[in-house]
Amino acid sequence: MKNSSFWISVFVSLLLAGCGQEPENQGASWDSYKGGKDANSYSSLSQINRDNVHQLEVAWTFSATDATGEEKGRIEHNPIIVGRHMYLLSPRLKLFAIDAATAEEIWMFDPFEGTQGAGLSRGIAYWEEGSEARILYSVGKDLYSINAHTGQPDSAFGEGGKVNLNYGLGRDPASLSVSASSPGIVHKNLLIMGSTTGEGYDAAPGHVRAYDVHTGEIAWTFHTIPQPGEFGNDTWPKEAYKTTGGANVWGGMSLDQMREIVYLPTGSAAYDFYGGNREGENLFANCIIALDANTGERLWHFQTVHHDLWDYDLPCPPNLITIEKEGQKINALAQVSKNGFVYVLDRETGEPVFPIEERPVPASDLIGEVSWPTQPVPVKPPPFSRQAFTDADLNYLKEEDRPIVEARLEAAGNETVFNPPSTEGSLMIPGANGGANWGGAAADPEQGILFINSHNWPTLPKMQAISNDVAEMGDTGLPRRLYRKNCASCHGVNREGQHPTIPGLLNLEERMNESGVMALLKNGKGLMPSFAHLSEKNRKRIVNYIFDKIEKSSPQEVVIEPESLDPQSIRYISANGYAFLNSDEGYPAISPPWGTLTAYDLNAGEIAWQVPLGEYEELREKGIPPTGTLNWGGPAVTAGGLVFIAATQDQMFRAFDRATGEVLWETKLPTGGFASPSVYEVDGKQYVVIACGGTRDTPAGNQYVAFSLP
Repeated sequence: MKNSSFWISVFVSLLLAGCGQEPENQGASWDSYKGGKDANSYSSLSQINRDNVHQLEVAWTFSATDATGEEKGRIEHNPIIVGRHMYLLSPRLKLFAIDAATAEEIWMFDPFEGTQGAGLSRGIAYWEEGSEARILYSVGKDLYSINAHTGQPDSAFGEGGKVNLNYGLGRDPASLSVSASSPGIVHKNLLIMGSTTGEGYDAAPGHVRAYDVHTGEIAWTFHTIPQPGEFGNDTWPKEAYKTTGGANVWGGMSLDQMREIVYLPTGSAAYDFYGGNREGENLFANCIIALDANTGERLWHFQTVHHDLWDYDLPCPPNLITIEKEGQKINALAQVSKNGFVYVLDRETGEPVFPIEERPVPASDLIGEVSWPTQPVPVKPPPFSRQAFTDADLNYLKEEDRPIVEARLEAAGNETVFNPPSTEGSLMIPGANGGANWGGAAADPEQGILFINSHNWPTLPKMQAISNDVAEMGDTGLPRRLYRKNCASCHGVNREGQHPTIPGLLNLEERMNESGVMALLKNGKGLMPSFAHLSEKNRKRIVNYIFDKIEKSSPQEVVIEPESLDPQSIRYISANGYAFLNSDEGYPAISPPWGTLTAYDLNAGEIAWQVPLGEYEELREKGIPPTGTLNWGGPAVTAGGLVFIAATQDQMFRAFDRATGEVLWETKLPTGGFASPSVYEVDGKQYVVIACGGTRDTPAGNQYVAFSLP
């Protein structure tokens, strides 16, 4: 009998291997971030389909009671559903369990115990074994384990139900700022975690750690910045592993459960736009890495950007799919990227399914920078975002802006998607915002069809030299230096912000008081990391600088000429690395479409269709066809022939025909749905739910809205 069972097991394994693996979400549940551990945001449900989707109506609305008025928003959370229970997060990161059919609250866990909460989390992880079940999610530096039945912390996990993510990175925990905006992934009794590390020169390393679900102890660690004796250590300066940060998995990961392989998409090394302190290819930054999920052993890697100078992170998990090429089934993964490429690799070997060529790119002229001479460019599939901006691409809706934009383009140059940053300003398209971003792609895992939303919104970053020598500036220059080192890359050298993604700090006293900003620096909020690793005195210096309590016109405010500095002490920052190149009215300087939804047939390596995603009401009233908008969040695809997506600034939630790209249904949400939808079934009824947290030029919100058929 034992021998017979063994051969049955072998046969089943071979059968599954021949067809890739069973799609993760075959039934009613949506029990993992993005629907399943294959990260495909796919549902096999078809009760809602092409023929009846126009009948969808609101089934229920749930409002998070901890966030009201101006304090609402934002939510980027993808809820999970197990049985009748839906687990979701509020804008202030309270964890709720509700009835997935009625939205009745079952329990609530408050990690801040009634005090003011803040942060950002796009998803949670679920583990179960027998009658036990846990929700694992991060709040700031803390990783919590919560009993899924009661909402109480698991006292056996870490200290009182939580572990500190600052520990276990090989550096002083008090000097680090680590959180996790995307969830870890569960494999057996391990929770494999990435992290958000910050963007500055003092960022924490992005090592990936596997935690024991029962105890919270670290079972294994993979060093994304390799240490001496480890593969890849020679792609960095000798001592870089001690001080360099980033190369982190901030967008989530995917897992092949049958092969027990976890796939890590890493971001850039810090600092994002200058690498004078990290000469070399910089493995494992900007890599797709395959690890043995049990041990953390590296099986293979593929680097998508060498020595990144553009913040071209891999911002989301790769999709695990099966495609057919030249009559052969291939178990593949598809990784979308900020730079608009799709990298299609063999899941077991890491070899490209379609050719990827190393092509020469322009060299950087920044002092101390040694840029990499070539970059990998997929021959197929074609990019989903635009990667060039010429005179022919100027926004025809605003002819009066043409001379201004032409002059900017001429000064910036536009040789390649890998146009290096410069002090004069260098055009980037898609730019550091993407292309693709954290919402990632949805896929039909067996048909090899991929759906990705993206931007076509150029940026024009401009680099500025600073000195890394504190003593040179003296105490009077220290507040300015602290601001520039920690804040200016996002909020701008002159505190002007980068609309609409990052707010300005000018006249901040009209919106916040000093104590509120001090709390924000300590705890973080939304996309802003915590700066708790800075001393309270230094955080106060930053606040004084922001609130004009030091002399801004002092000699220390003069722009430093890099030629006057020792090359070893030069650091560059981007004054506006995330600011868009817009017309005077706020529309992109490039012609539409500005946001798109693209369908790929990855069996052929071709685009099946591409349509604008989103529109501006004021332009529609002028008779202008949909232009697309900035979009944040991702799609979900179903066996009913539909692609569901919100994401757009027009606050709409839409269902597209997955075969043609035609809009079959749309409805206005209470505010922007900048999240990814979840699809599930309870008591034979199918639902689709979306978080409405707003901001990004839409009103703040605190709601989840579910739709179903009458």
